[in-house]
Amino acid sequence: MFTSDAIPSRLWEYLIATVLIILAPGPSVLFTIARAIAWGRVAAIATVIGNAFGMFLVSVLVAFGLGPLLQSSKLFYNGIQWAGGAYLIYLGYAAIAASRVDAQGMQKTEGSKPSFFTSLKNGFWVGVLNPKSVVFFAAILPQFVDQEKNNVTAQLLLLGAIFATVALISDGSYGLLAGTVRSWLAGDVKRLIFMRRFGGLVMIGLGVFTIFSALVIG
Repeated sequence: MFTSDAIPSRLWEYLIATVLIILAPGPSVLFTIARAIAWGRVAAIATVIGNAFGMFLVSVLVAFGLGPLLQSSKLFYNGIQWAGGAYLIYLGYAAIAASRVDAQGMQKTEGSKPSFFTSLKNGFWVGVLNPKSVVFFAAILPQFVDQEKNNVTAQLLLLGAIFATVALISDGSYGLLAGTVRSWLAGDVKRLIFMRRFGGLVMIGLGVFTIFSALVIG
């Protein structure tokens, strides 16, 4: 399935978009950092591994569900970009509006330290239910595939695997760093608020870019 023909022509542009959306602190990153602050690096890394598997599962479901539709309908192809772009803008706004509450919640360390498997399982469900990832797979991925080819599903699977791999590396780095400087990071809520608001701005920017691309290319 994964021949050279399955590599989209806009792969490098996709990599840039992937790095931007993953680096923007969303639910997965915030959950990982919260675990690192509360329980240390091992819990954070287990969370990241589970999260990556969860996100890849979502990408597989999107690929097989949307692939045939995206290949056959230009209207659907453009419409899902509009809807996804608008929702990303909403998620960005919501992240900024709730930044203070989210930051304060990340500083809590209630309960006993979870096992490696429990952290893995929790990370998996965060990955599956992360709205930022779902919107990215459903609305952002389609604009980077070559619709004229007869292997849209294979292209989506490849892009989803790349996304999960980059997320594993990036979120893992967040977790290791947060676990190392956990006292410093949790010591001032303003640092966490800034991180959350910056992530919201990135999501808004990517949402605007998605809608603009649908207008220009569509």
